[in-house]
Amino acid sequence: MSAQHEHLVEVGRVGRPHGLDGAFVVERPSDDPERFEPGRTLLVDGEPATVERVRRVGGGRLAIKLDRPAARGAQLAVRRSELPRAEEGSYYVFQLVGLEAVADDGRPLGRVRDVLPGAANDNLELENGELVPMVEDAILRIDLDGRRVVLNSRFMEL
Repeated sequence: MSAQHEHLVEVGRVGRPHGLDGAFVVERPSDDPERFEPGRTLLVDGEPATVERVRRVGGGRLAIKLDRPAARGAQLAVRRSELPRAEEGSYYVFQLVGLEAVADDGRPLGRVRDVLPGAANDNLELENGELVPMVEDAILRIDLDGRRVVLNSRFMEL
């Protein structure tokens, strides 16, 4: 099965080079630091590569070196089947992107386009660009099986 047909989850992107040894800064790295430990396998644009070295660089950013070159901008991913089960009340971004957002009064609000980090909490980004804070007062229910998220209409009125 080709990498395009496998269920892959992005855990970062190859960023700018760091040093002369082939290391690079990881853009938008996964929150799980174990994902980048030496010896772990990542898929670089679908092809396996092994992490040889990891370090924190300016501003606490993550830099890694793989056992082979990786083009800037390449996707770093893992197979979905390799992910640990999310804790109760926690979700992976890939589970939320694409869900139909509806208000508690039944109004359709569009689909979830992304999950963006925020200073106090993450935010659901809807197709129209509206951000919904990922707090209990704003998100009433996430129904993965039904592919929808129910939002408190008080947060949808601007």
